[in-house]
Amino acid sequence: MNPEDEYSPLTTPGGPRSNATSLAGDLEQFEDETALLGELSHDFDQMEEEGEELFGDNMEADYRPMPALDQYDMNNLDEEDYDDLSPSARLAAEVEMRKRDRDLGVFRHDDRHLFYDKTDEDEGPREKRRRAEKAATGLIEDEEMIESIENLDDTKGYSIKDWVNMIGPKTEIANRFKNFIRTYVNAKGQYEYKDSIRRMCENNESSFVVEFPTLAREQHVLALFLPEAPTPMLEIFDKVAKEIVLSMYPSYERVTSEIHVRISELPLIEELSVLRKLHVNQLIRTVGVVSATTGILPQLSIVKYDCKKCGFILGPFVQTQDEEVQPGTCPECHSMGPFMINMEQTLYRNYQRITLQEPPGKVPSGRVPRSKDCILLADLCDRCKPGDEIDVTGVYSISYAGSFNVEQGFPVFSTVIFANHLVVTDCKKIVQSLTDDDINTIIKMSKDHRIADRIIASIAPSIYGHDFIKRALALALFGGEPKNPGQKHKVRGDINVLMCGDPGTAKSQFLKCVEKISPRAIFTTGQGSSAVGLTAYVRRNPTDREWMLEAGALVLADRGVCLIDEFDKMNDRDRTSIHEAMEQQSISISKAGIVTSLQARCSVIAAANPSNGRYDASMSFIENVKLSDPILSRFDILCVVKDEPDPLQDDLMARFVISSHIRHHPSNASNASNFQFQDSNLIIPQQILKKYIVYARQNVHPKLRNMDQDKVANIYSHLRQESMETGSLPITARHIESMIRMAEAHARIHLREYVQEEDVNMAVRIMLESFVETQKYTVMKSMRQTFHRYLGFKKDHGELLLYILKQLTQDQRAFLSGTNAAKSLTIEVDEKDLMDKAKQLDIRDLKPFYKSKIFENNHFTHDPYRKIIVYTAPQLISDD
Repeated sequence: MNPEDEYSPLTTPGGPRSNATSLAGDLEQFEDETALLGELSHDFDQMEEEGEELFGDNMEADYRPMPALDQYDMNNLDEEDYDDLSPSARLAAEVEMRKRDRDLGVFRHDDRHLFYDKTDEDEGPREKRRRAEKAATGLIEDEEMIESIENLDDTKGYSIKDWVNMIGPKTEIANRFKNFIRTYVNAKGQYEYKDSIRRMCENNESSFVVEFPTLAREQHVLALFLPEAPTPMLEIFDKVAKEIVLSMYPSYERVTSEIHVRISELPLIEELSVLRKLHVNQLIRTVGVVSATTGILPQLSIVKYDCKKCGFILGPFVQTQDEEVQPGTCPECHSMGPFMINMEQTLYRNYQRITLQEPPGKVPSGRVPRSKDCILLADLCDRCKPGDEIDVTGVYSISYAGSFNVEQGFPVFSTVIFANHLVVTDCKKIVQSLTDDDINTIIKMSKDHRIADRIIASIAPSIYGHDFIKRALALALFGGEPKNPGQKHKVRGDINVLMCGDPGTAKSQFLKCVEKISPRAIFTTGQGSSAVGLTAYVRRNPTDREWMLEAGALVLADRGVCLIDEFDKMNDRDRTSIHEAMEQQSISISKAGIVTSLQARCSVIAAANPSNGRYDASMSFIENVKLSDPILSRFDILCVVKDEPDPLQDDLMARFVISSHIRHHPSNASNASNFQFQDSNLIIPQQILKKYIVYARQNVHPKLRNMDQDKVANIYSHLRQESMETGSLPITARHIESMIRMAEAHARIHLREYVQEEDVNMAVRIMLESFVETQKYTVMKSMRQTFHRYLGFKKDHGELLLYILKQLTQDQRAFLSGTNAAKSLTIEVDEKDLMDKAKQLDIRDLKPFYKSKIFENNHFTHDPYRKIIVYTAPQLISDD
């Protein structure tokens, strides 16, 4: 056989065929196939034109009854009752069935590839990129087809809010936050947030805290998105938190259906007065005082409706804070309603609205404090009460107020803060703003043996004299240590002070100075205050007509100072309302169904004028002031201010006032040194003094140890006896506690951990001076002689000797008033008379007094040869 025939197409298994026979056969076969195709094409065209006849003969016979076939097979029929699946359960079942079909190779009509499963290896780079972009924009909803996004911070031109709401970034954010919660280890090597979740579940709570600095350090992209798009980010965080909790404790959903992530320690704190449109829909952190709260109300969370016509249950509908979601039509009967809320299947959450007001110490003078409404949801409700200072982190949002727009006439939105994290702080937390340099300065100042004198000189330095009042205010600012043994009997630690005296003696100025240096102070007047304005009151909320509890001045001054001017102008009924606040430091409310007790842990510093206009020294304190015994016994220190004519004192007062005006005038600042009557080295700057007070109240808690109980008992018994004899001022057991409080306050001024004998002696001296000054003039002299040993403790001998010398000068002036020597500008006092007076006070050496500045500044000179003291009256009008 020819080798070429092996590859010939005309070669057959039976042997080679002739070329003519082969071509004839093939041509005949081709003609037959062409004819067949022509007939089929003709029939198809005819069918297209005429159509196929579907109704044949006896068509109705197909619908005849057939009893043998017109029934179900009972073996294959499932007649059991099944409960309706919830939406979440139905979605989970569909995901499970889709996964099962994919594993078995069964493809449903909604799968992307109907005929074959296209793997990643079959896809080109262009198709992969296109599918990733669709997944990022939300066109693909299957989570298994969403690829991870490495550059999550690349928003591809979208805003952060729109980017976060897309399926791809949302899944990536959830995965990163889940990884952060599960794997974060603190400095001690502990899984911090796993432990937080465990503690949360042990206490049956529904939220745990995530610190923003930690989140920013570990997942900076999430920390970048969170302040800009807080609402969707917090929703993702809550969903992830719930998944993690249920993976650790599968049955915890029976305790709570929601898990919330609370963001704390946001770096920037915004003031309420600076919130603008820039902060709308942003995560903010602010600080304020709770001035009003509503009751805890149920708010719709996931609602279901009943159709009144057919009874079909519609829902669930997730309610938002912006608007109410209602069904349009019933899918069962297609009616437009009416629809009623299904009370049994509807889910609720706690809702409370509070009013947040700027802290009193941070409001600039002359401006009204700003306030914002804050909404508390879920477990944040009932975390605070009126008077508490709170630190809130939340979403600053807007809400449409219809009544407000009716008044304004154009669309205006009201603002509200949806709280995410809330913590009740204390006014003493201002110590966090102290730097290390401030603390070192404070500790260094406390080691000065003159620190008490420096603090007293720094309180109202523009007011001349009144050292006793300044010392009393200093003790009130530092305060004692409160005690509550066994949480049964509470003993206050705050010191109350009452200043009473003649008009024009700078009582109101003292209150204003205390307001500036106190970390938290509320100033009010007796004429403009009522009982509810000082304590608390209940009013109706104009929007929902619910009763709201609003705090008064004493509640807002909690952990601070409440300053009341014109105390004598208050009505007796209003004045008696503060009895409980001054001693028990609480305010009980029982009005409009609201029964509660608010904290009023503050010092009360009041100023009053005598009932007759001027203080009469011939009458007792009670006759001058016309205050009841209960209110007077609640004041620890009573300060009497008398405006008595004294040429020496009046001259110094006038010169001090003139020098103060000259010193504070900018054009004469260089000449002010000639008018300095006080040692400028003693005065502490106001900001440093304020920080010193805050640091002492926060960190120093003096304890009583080896206290001289006999001394306090003897003083108390002597005071009780004198009080019964004179009837001037009631002395009660509260005054023993007052001496203890003042001793603790004096120890706190020196930053001491324990109360020493010096502190007790100072407290006894203050108590005795307060009691002696309230007596009649005739009784006062004898009491000074009786208690001179205590009254002279730690007193500057220079001031005491100056006081005695002034008395001797006045007596000499009165003696010379009827002679021609009265016109002389000099008055001579025998040195022996001053020495005899000083010996009665155990003062033996007068040489340091003669060389002191206080002796010289008061226009006294000492002549050792003649052994006299010469007073030279200043010439107010020159001879020129």
